[in-house]
Amino acid sequence: METGWKSWLEFVLSSIHNTLMKKQNRRKFIASAAAVTAGVAAYGLPTMTMEPTKDKKQLVHHVFFWLKNRDSKEDLKKLLEGLETLRKIETIRKMHIGVPASTEQRPVVDSSYSASELMFFDDVAGQNVYQDHPIHKKFVENCSHLWEKVIVYDAMEV
Repeated sequence: METGWKSWLEFVLSSIHNTLMKKQNRRKFIASAAAVTAGVAAYGLPTMTMEPTKDKKQLVHHVFFWLKNRDSKEDLKKLLEGLETLRKIETIRKMHIGVPASTEQRPVVDSSYSASELMFFDDVAGQNVYQDHPIHKKFVENCSHLWEKVIVYDAMEV
């Protein structure tokens, strides 16, 4: 798959180069650009940080935090800043930090938490490195006084 998309990308870049180097009218250029864009949308480009190694399944680590002082913007800011420091841990492949979205209220939606982090690791070993990492330990040391409750959901790719 990796070789396939690289060949395709080389073809697309070559086509763009040829289009730009030739004297074409605007209509032909726009048609060529539209075709390239459609190809990108149809084929898609892989995100290198999200692709697990072929022989391993990715692990997702999702953590929800409930602040002691739920209405404190200052405490939320401190927590979010602390979470941002975790991005430096080398085994995290992708990370999303968020707060409850203003989506439709339904019985199955729990928006009672204050903040969450969602991390992707190549495997359990990568997540173990994260758990024992000095940056993670410092985050817990600096921020644990802010929360009253934490729930973690870890899931392996099937």
